[in-house]
Amino acid sequence: MGDPDLERPPVSAGDLTDDEKMWAMFAHMSYLLTFVIGVSCIAPLIIWMMKKDSSAFVEDQAKEALNFQLTALIAVLILSATCVGAVLLPVVIVGGVVYGIMGGVAANRGEVYRYPYTFRMIN
Repeated sequence: MGDPDLERPPVSAGDLTDDEKMWAMFAHMSYLLTFVIGVSCIAPLIIWMMKKDSSAFVEDQAKEALNFQLTALIAVLILSATCVGAVLLPVVIVGGVVYGIMGGVAANRGEVYRYPYTFRMIN
């Protein structure tokens, strides 16, 4: 019916453990690590690799967070090389923080979260 990238996997909140919700939340909130280690893509990649065989929900949400963080990284690199980037770079950074928190809150409730403005490179 709709965009296949935005379809939700067959997971319901009642089927999820608190551990699954926590790992999915960590994958989304890891964008905040950008300000600590400089690259935010590492944490959702590690979470995805660790949990992909044990939880479809965590796998899906870690991939979604990884795709968004890769998209944000590419945008930051491109904007850093342009004059317009000085104006738009803070928008990308603040947007990443806001969307990461929104994704973390949704994952903690057991909801599938889809980021806007994301190239889904990893399916």
